[in-house]
Amino acid sequence: MEIIKNNSWLMLFVLFMCFSLKSHVSFGADTVSANQSLSGDQTIVSKGGVFAFGFFNPAPGKSSNYYIGMWYNKVSERTIVWVANREQPVSDRFSSVLRISDGNLVLFNESQLPIWSTNLTATSRRSVEAVLLDEGNLVLRDLSNNLSKPLWQSFDHPAHTWIPGMKLTFNKRNNVSQLITSWKNKENPAPGLFSLERAPDGSNQYVMLWNRSEQYWSSGPWDENAKIFSMVPEMNQNYIYNFSYVSNENESYFTYNVKDSTYTSRAFMDVSGQDKQMNWLPLPTNSWFLFWSQPRQQCEVYALCGQFSTCNQQTERFCSCLKGFQQKSVSDWNLEDYSGGCVRKTPLQCENISPANRKSDQFFQYSNMKLPKHPQSVAVGGIRECETHCMNNCSCTAYAYKDNACSIWVGSFVGLQQLQGGGDIIYIKLAASEFESPKNKKGVVIGGVVGSVAVVALIGLIMLVYLGRRKTATVTTKTVEGSL
Repeated sequence: MEIIKNNSWLMLFVLFMCFSLKSHVSFGADTVSANQSLSGDQTIVSKGGVFAFGFFNPAPGKSSNYYIGMWYNKVSERTIVWVANREQPVSDRFSSVLRISDGNLVLFNESQLPIWSTNLTATSRRSVEAVLLDEGNLVLRDLSNNLSKPLWQSFDHPAHTWIPGMKLTFNKRNNVSQLITSWKNKENPAPGLFSLERAPDGSNQYVMLWNRSEQYWSSGPWDENAKIFSMVPEMNQNYIYNFSYVSNENESYFTYNVKDSTYTSRAFMDVSGQDKQMNWLPLPTNSWFLFWSQPRQQCEVYALCGQFSTCNQQTERFCSCLKGFQQKSVSDWNLEDYSGGCVRKTPLQCENISPANRKSDQFFQYSNMKLPKHPQSVAVGGIRECETHCMNNCSCTAYAYKDNACSIWVGSFVGLQQLQGGGDIIYIKLAASEFESPKNKKGVVIGGVVGSVAVVALIGLIMLVYLGRRKTATVTTKTVEGSL
């Protein structure tokens, strides 16, 4: 009986070990060939063990979304540098599979539908394989042809990270620019609103754009003699990096390399809208060190805080809603995604024409402000006319009067910044209920006085009763003592 029991425990132990090993299967190789596939917890690792590639969850325990991508294999902190299916996650990594199909590397979801592909006009006759290189480049190559020329490579399709050796290219033949784009938030690798790319005007500089339209930072032109961009003086500290800018009839591109190949460094477009250069510090620190970031001031990032909000460089959380407004999505703000901005708590009077709403809208003054961009100019005779014009236009949400000129903002606005000194005054239109009424204030004061008088009177009454009883008790005691 004891033998059977021991055998049962042995079988359970073997099964447990099998399942444990199954959940950490790794090819132990750097390629996905035509007769292989990648799913579940399987990974491929570059030849020197620098990078790993497989399925990952950016928010374990919070989300069931899985992506397939690349991360540093020797860095203890999981750091993703490239994602294939940024906009189309899968929910079951074990039934989803990445494999070679018709000469392409294709990701099939849990329903076996293709959701991402290298998208080459290839034929099934090609003998292809995908290989992960130590440079952090995933390459699709034809085994029957010249292996030195890839059919497709992830370096040509960057996500949010700029790895050393990667080119950020502008193709002059088709006017296509490569760019790195921020994640939507820390738990969602879908493309966000901030990007870094070569300047659209064709000049030899790089710019950061909000929504691919509003420029908020420039590297300045490339200085061929100094080998730096004019607005990035940190590049003079080239004891770590080698920089190179190339321009010819077909393309122009910028690239950088680390002088010490054992040094781990990366540049990436953060969800904050800043481009950050970080270096990994091994033991005993085991953390990423910020080398530099651009723009230097967080509030210089255009529309960082979204609509109807203000950015303050001196506060711990840079973004806050204006008076009378609240966060559109609290969960997004907690993930440092402020793009949704703020919404009104109370509709304006002109938007609510019910008979019960008779109070006129009012303006709240903010001082020492950097004004939002893209105002409309209005010809008026003074600040009162400017205020009246905005009040009479239901779509007008704010106005400013500076240097005898009236500016108004129609609809939502972004880019309002709180300064420590100087700056301008802006008036924000709010519902009357957002302001305390003097009449209500008087009522509060009167109520407080009446309440205080009542309390004093009650205490006095209690004291009179107490003293009366004490007197009676004293007389009774003396009478008793006398009779004894």
